[in-house]
Amino acid sequence: MRIGFLGLGSMGAPMAANLLRAGYQVNIWNRSTSAIPPLVELGALHCQHPADAAQCDVLISMLADDSVTQQVVVDSGALAALESNALWINMATVSIAFTQQMVALAAAKGFHYLAAPVLGRNNVAAAGQLNILTAGDPQLIARAQPLFDVLGQKTWYFGPQPEQAAVVKLSANFMLGCAIEAMAEASALVRGYQVPAADFLAMITATLFNAPAYKGYGELIAHEKYTPPGFTLRLGLKDIRLAQAAAEGKNVPLPFASVIKDNSIDALAHGEGDLEWAALANVAKRRSNQS
Repeated sequence: MRIGFLGLGSMGAPMAANLLRAGYQVNIWNRSTSAIPPLVELGALHCQHPADAAQCDVLISMLADDSVTQQVVVDSGALAALESNALWINMATVSIAFTQQMVALAAAKGFHYLAAPVLGRNNVAAAGQLNILTAGDPQLIARAQPLFDVLGQKTWYFGPQPEQAAVVKLSANFMLGCAIEAMAEASALVRGYQVPAADFLAMITATLFNAPAYKGYGELIAHEKYTPPGFTLRLGLKDIRLAQAAAEGKNVPLPFASVIKDNSIDALAHGEGDLEWAALANVAKRRSNQS
């Protein structure tokens, strides 16, 4: 099986590395070249253009958003280079509308589109322990499953329509934003009474909120570990906006999403967009005059 991989950022690079270690032939392309040499050492073929990487049986993309995915995969001619019956697996977080557009494009052009966004940060990707969220034709998922077995610990199926996988990922990231915001505000409250936020977060994530999301982001907030980012605040805001758009399409109110969006814009106004998403906690801290 020949694999093309587009997008070698903090998530894509370890994913491609795992496929290479599993013995797959992988064509790679990325806009910046810093991630290329280690993958070439593992046996990857460095392509000069996305269309060259797309000369494969399965094309995997792990790109930042709708716009970048459109530019790199569609506008570049990569999709035009795909052979008939080839499979494009988009493992990034994109909008419902983009997912539907790509499904229609795939049907028109004679290849297949599979939505398979993932849960897990870059360390989880490196360990091959991602949770892979899928929806669509079960036969396509079965075709991709050997790759998913390399990249993740479990593949979850949510229904026959690819946008169902997209909305599950957006909903999960919305909940992460809520967790960050809750810990940020609660930390500001205890600091107001001279209780160290680190002490409070250590307790709460070992008891009532002893869960990976709270423990991971709680650790980052407690010690203000906002660089280097595993997932930037700017990307978090992007996903909250996509969740709001998905909700509006079905008349589903998401009032907490509006709070997270506004606080994220506050953070961007203070130059924090490229910090770790947990830096959203700085907003509550500033508003409480605790900076």
